[in-house]
Amino acid sequence: MVDLSPIEIEGYTFIAISVKLPKTNLLVVTSNKGYIMCGALDVRLLNEKLIDRKIIAGRAVGVKTIEALLEAPLESVTKEAEQLGIRKGTVGKEALLKMV
Repeated sequence: MVDLSPIEIEGYTFIAISVKLPKTNLLVVTSNKGYIMCGALDVRLLNEKLIDRKIIAGRAVGVKTIEALLEAPLESVTKEAEQLGIRKGTVGKEALLKMV
């Protein structure tokens, strides 16, 4: 099952995407510039193999819901996210606010 829903953070609207897969969930919250995602995101791949795409993204691990993703500190971020001041340890919703 796939669920797409708008969520509001400090007056900005983001899109939350949850995909229920066997034995796991895929979780993403996206803005127009970038996104945060559960542990399925391969930040190293984005930073090394897809660096020319300049993807703004962050990864949180151990989250099982969109709400947990928003509250979790990011475990890793892309180089482009760092350019916006998003660092490892930045809370998910704070990272999203830097992506508007």
